[in-house]
Formats: sequence, structure tokens, C-alpha cells
Amino acid sequence: MRGAPYEWLIGTRYLRSTHRRGFVSFVALMSVFGLMLGVATLITVLSVMNGFERELRSRILSVTSHATLSGIEGSLNDWRAVQQAALKQPGVQAAVPYIEQQSMLANGIHIAGATVRGVQPDEERRATGLGQRLKAGRLEDLEAGQYHIILGSALARELHAKVGGQVVLIAPEGTATPTGVVPRMRRFLVTGIFESGMYEFDRGLALVHIADAAKLYRLGDRVSGIRLALQDPLQAPTAVVRLAKSLGGGFYVSDWTRNHFNFFRSIELTKSMLFVILLMIVAVAAFNIVATLVMIVKEKQTDIAILRTLGAGPPNILATFAIQGVMIGLGGTLLGAALGTLLSHNLEALVGWLERLLGTQFLDASVYYMSDLPAYVEGMDVVRVCTVAFLLCAIATIYPAWRASRTAPAEALRHE
Repeated sequence: MRGAPYEWLIGTRYLRSTHRRGFVSFVALMSVFGLMLGVATLITVLSVMNGFERELRSRILSVTSHATLSGIEGSLNDWRAVQQAALKQPGVQAAVPYIEQQSMLANGIHIAGATVRGVQPDEERRATGLGQRLKAGRLEDLEAGQYHIILGSALARELHAKVGGQVVLIAPEGTATPTGVVPRMRRFLVTGIFESGMYEFDRGLALVHIADAAKLYRLGDRVSGIRLALQDPLQAPTAVVRLAKSLGGGFYVSDWTRNHFNFFRSIELTKSMLFVILLMIVAVAAFNIVATLVMIVKEKQTDIAILRTLGAGPPNILATFAIQGVMIGLGGTLLGAALGTLLSHNLEALVGWLERLLGTQFLDASVYYMSDLPAYVEGMDVVRVCTVAFLLCAIATIYPAWRASRTAPAEALRHE
């Protein structure tokens, strides 16, 4: 390299040393390889956490509303006025009434508890993406007075219910009779099954027409509340509070971030802990450079002494060996970033191939809320990992380079 400083030329040459059968070069290569694996592992794990969070958010928003506004007593009387006021709020795409109660569903000897949600089929598609998640049937099959029901896929399996079959819905409130309190029951025809990919909803949610729910739960013209769909779901907490205040208060407000706060908080904590723990792997790989450079310094004692006698000062020697550490760190970091990004983009296919090869399933949907392993690479995560890894490598070069710069020429050449 014409015009390059001699420190650069000597430092890169030492990395390609063939003395002692190339042992020093082999150790340097292993340092790069170890750093590459550490960086790639950290990027891949963070990408999996990002993908899990995005997938979880997407699936939650596909079956639940961005925000809800309900009465403090559990129901809204003048809900149409609330609906019109909500539609006038900026950023609100849809405001639909709903009725929601905990009930029991029975099919012969099979019984399961679930949340029964009364919806208006023509408006439900605007509020959530649940209409696109149906495996069988349509939302429009929920007709008022026909007592039709759509079950989550896991709930249908537990009840052994199929489309065209019937289930009995048992309301929590009973009816007083001369013989005692008798639970209110109604037979519903199963007209559809949905699968959101979220076990919590697939197992615990059933849809009926809002008019049928009002009759069953004896709400008359009242509803449980109003569900909002917003252009920006992240604005849900402020939008629903603003709506409640504009109506004079007296409402119970909630949103998807509050209802599922524990999910996302646990993901953030896990991601932070994994970053710290896996960073130790990167640190071990980075400080491997210390051993590599110490070996190079030991081997090149004579060369260092000759350079000193030719006029090279301690800063020049320090720069020569610092360049080697920086090159190892830079090479390992860049290769690790490339490998981690490549693995993250192909992780879902790779995991699927391993599952087929081993005949097992790594993720149980009933535990992890999803059966696949999504990954999403965030640029800032890659930059953060690479920056920290490179800084650790730079720090690791300080001691060996300083030790090389302190070499006394006369002492080193005494036995030559």
C-alpha cells in the first residue's frame, strides 16, 4: 500500500505471520471467529425478541380493539351518543358497540368457560381484523334472532364442536323460579370458527350477534361499551382518555397497552437481560484479543527492538499493535453482524426445517401464544451491538500494545 504509514504495514503483516507454522495467525483467526459468533448470537437473539413482540402486538390487535370506553356500572345506556362523539375525535377510524360477559359453553359432557362477545357483524370488520381470521364461516352469518355463534379454534376443539353443530351457552345470572334459581341457558348453532394465532383468544373467546347477547344477558338497549379502532394504535391511551373527558367523565377507559402491559413489559425486561448476559460472550471473545496480541508481542520482541533502534518511538510501537487488535475486532464485528442478520432473516425457515428433521415442536402455542419463531432485525440493535463489541475490542488492545511499546531494545537483543 503506497503511502500507508509503516505502523499499518507492519501491524497487518504480523497478523499474517507464518512463523511457528502460522500459529499466531491461527490464534488471530480464532479470535475473529469467536467474536463473530458472539456478535451473531446477540443480534439473532435480540431479533427474535423483536419479532416476538411485533407478532404478539399484531395478533393482539387483530382480535381486540385499540381502546374501550364502558360504563362504570358495567353498561352504557346512551351509547349512540358516545359512539357519535367518538367518531368525531381525530384519528378514530371506527367506534362500535359491544356486549361482553363471562359465560359457560357446553356440548354434551364437554364444558368450558369463555368470554362471549356480542358484536355487530357489519361494523366488526372495521374495528378489528378478526373477520380475516375465520377458518370457517363468515361474520355475516351472525344474524339477529337466529342465535348463531362463532368459536375460537382451541375452544371448539375443547368442546368437540364443529360448524353445523350446537352448543349451549349458560349465562352467569340465573332466573328465579318457584323451585329455585335456574341458570339462563340458550342453544346456539355453531356457524364459524376463527383462529387468531393467539391461544388466549382462540381458547377463550366466542362471538355472537349483539342483539342475541342483549336478550340473553337482559341488557335491553344497553351495551357493555364502545370499542375504538385508531389510525395509530400507539395513541390509544391518550385518545380514549381524551374522549372520556370530552363526554364529561364517568366512564371506565382501557386500551390494548394497559390490558397486555405485562406481556410487553416482560419482553422488554427479557430483552435487556439477554443483552447483558449475551454481551458477556462478546466480552470473552473480545478479550481473547489480549491473549492473541500478547503472543504476537512475545514473538516479535526482536522485531520491536530493531524498530526501536531504527528510530520508532513508543507511540509508533503502540500504534502498530493497536492496529492489529482493531483489525481483529473490526473483522469479527462486521462478520458477526452479517451472519446475525442472515440468520435472523432465515430463522423461521431454519427452525421449521429443524422441527421436521427432529420430529418435534420447539414452541407450544398454549405457552408461548404462537407456534412459529419470528425474527425482526432492528437497525439500532445491530448498531448498538456492533458499537459495544468494537469498543470492547479496542479496550482489549490497550494492555498488549502498551506492553509492546515498553520493550527495551538492549534487553530484547541481549541474547540475539
